[in-house]
Amino acid sequence: MLVSAKEMLTKAKVGHYAVGQFNINNLEWTKAILLTAQELNSPVILGVSEGAGKYMCGYKTIVGMVNGMLESLKITVPVALHLDHGSYEGALACIEAGFSSVMFDGSHYPIEENVAKTKELVALTAQKGISLEAEVGSIGGEEDGVVGAGECADPDECKAIADLGVTMLAAGIGNIHGKYPENWQGLSFDTLDAIQQRTGAMPLVLHGGTGIPADMIRRAIDLGVSKINVNTECQLAFADATRKYIEAGKDLQGKGFDPRKLLAPGTEAIKATVREKMELFGSVNKA
Repeated sequence: MLVSAKEMLTKAKVGHYAVGQFNINNLEWTKAILLTAQELNSPVILGVSEGAGKYMCGYKTIVGMVNGMLESLKITVPVALHLDHGSYEGALACIEAGFSSVMFDGSHYPIEENVAKTKELVALTAQKGISLEAEVGSIGGEEDGVVGAGECADPDECKAIADLGVTMLAAGIGNIHGKYPENWQGLSFDTLDAIQQRTGAMPLVLHGGTGIPADMIRRAIDLGVSKINVNTECQLAFADATRKYIEAGKDLQGKGFDPRKLLAPGTEAIKATVREKMELFGSVNKA
């Protein structure tokens, strides 16, 4: 059964580890992440961007697939199904479809409008026992056409949003989505520290977890980050393993063209990436 991310993240914040949000793109992705979480006895958050939601035939289809897998794969670790970078309308649609967690990304609105819309969603999600993530200060890079430069959030604006009663807060601290450029300045720990001091027990979220050095990830967790989002790294691992399979001509041997065989190396590569991240984040055996 899907659960809200509230309890898993509150425990992570107190225990100084982070729960990984791994974005799903299809059945293989979902299965690989769930099996790895179960094997490592780790809580997990399945992230769905609005673009991936459209690609997978809508939110109801995704809810059906995930719920079916939890049952047939006998998954007992806590699993949250979460809308990633949702619009206000997208958040409402996911709540309706049966997601257990949503993100409302109001970072591109003026702070007053971000506050007003977040407030409405706080009331709605609280009523239904769904966790809510809010964002302040845009995260750099590109995610489904949303481009941000990687600026740092204003700690006082973070406090204003946190005080509305959201479950978790994503704040820009110089992190970006996708691959990090050569000239990337690194994370701003001063900003993170200031945000943490103003938001107290609120679990903080780090977007763009792909390519941030391990020591920076560990330091961010020490400073209150309890949820880390990973997407690009799984995509790169999947593509690399699939390319090797094709380049080795394995799709031409026997029934190697069967999608179950063709997609197997990529699926294993996702599992390996998720395992590595869960170990780094410290969520192993925390279910």
